[in-house]
Amino acid sequence: MTTAPVADQLRLLDVQALDTRLQQLTHQRRTHPAHERATELAARLADLQAALVTSRTAVGDLRREVAKAEADVDQVRSRATRDQARLESAAVSAKDAQALTSEIAALARRQADLEEVELEVMERLEAHESALAEVTKARDEVLAQQEQAAAQLEGALAEIDAEVAQVTAERAQRAEGLDAGLVTLYDRLRGQLGGLGAAALRGRRCEGCRLDLNPSDVAKIQAAPPEQVVRCEECGRILVRGAEARASAS
Repeated sequence: MTTAPVADQLRLLDVQALDTRLQQLTHQRRTHPAHERATELAARLADLQAALVTSRTAVGDLRREVAKAEADVDQVRSRATRDQARLESAAVSAKDAQALTSEIAALARRQADLEEVELEVMERLEAHESALAEVTKARDEVLAQQEQAAAQLEGALAEIDAEVAQVTAERAQRAEGLDAGLVTLYDRLRGQLGGLGAAALRGRRCEGCRLDLNPSDVAKIQAAPPEQVVRCEECGRILVRGAEARASAS
């Protein structure tokens, strides 16, 4: 049978309240909305980075395609220029002149076809460069939002950590000098029962499990010596008597 001074049992409720607050702060730190915002932005950034790689690759491919189309047009244009120069010289025969005239006409048709291909590729490149600019802008905006969200999260966590430090110091002060057996029992029950190891008995109700005890159990509890540490028959938590009188006195 565990016994502890009545004052220690009452003070245990203060320790429990502080432990509960620490538990709440830990939960707040883990589930703060800023975490969700940071996760959302990270996912959006990953999508945009992937889109950026795809867009840059497409633009690079099209630029090479444009360069090839331009080179093809230049090659045909140069050949036509050379043929025209030969045709205009006095050193070609009538037969060669006829052949050069036919070739110049064929090169003109070829140049027109190549220029059409070049124009189509350039239009595609322009569209992809516009898309690349939009994706880059969106990526930069998300990066700025991510930086802002990180600062907000850091500030929110700093506030929580400051309160944790304050509550931890107060908890150590309130727990100092408590009966060792009482603390051992309390810590064990708190670990087993979701962080709540001690609760006040108010009338017939255990404030831990929020259930009303049957009259016979209440009678046994009230008849027990004040120093005896009693437990709730429903949840097994330490039941602290006298909390109501203490609250009234304060």
